[in-house]
Amino acid sequence: MGWYLGVLKKYATFEGRAQRKEYWLFVLFNFLISASLLMVDFVIQQATNQEFFVGMLLYVIYTILVFLPALAVTVRRLHDTNHSGWWIFISLIPLIGSIILLVFLCQEGDRQQNKYGVNPKARVASAIV
Repeated sequence: MGWYLGVLKKYATFEGRAQRKEYWLFVLFNFLISASLLMVDFVIQQATNQEFFVGMLLYVIYTILVFLPALAVTVRRLHDTNHSGWWIFISLIPLIGSIILLVFLCQEGDRQQNKYGVNPKARVASAIV
């Protein structure tokens, strides 16, 4: 949960790098929270017999609030693999683009400093020692 909150604290920080663990734990917790909110919204919708959109209100509010941090951590993850944040737009190409972006997000980050900053793993390791 600390990794998720760490991403939220860097709300709109597009500079720097994000290691795989930070990115994928954010994605995991974001998915779990979204799924939970969808279930709560569904229960509310069934209990009140409201329209579908009214029943999705919590999920929509959460999605809007988390959009910018999710975008920022994705850009920082791309930076860790030495790719520009603009590569996120490759996902607009149907199927192939999303696969390419997924490959970039799954790759191990550069071990050395790159043009986007210091290796975040090295920073964490040096802080522990």
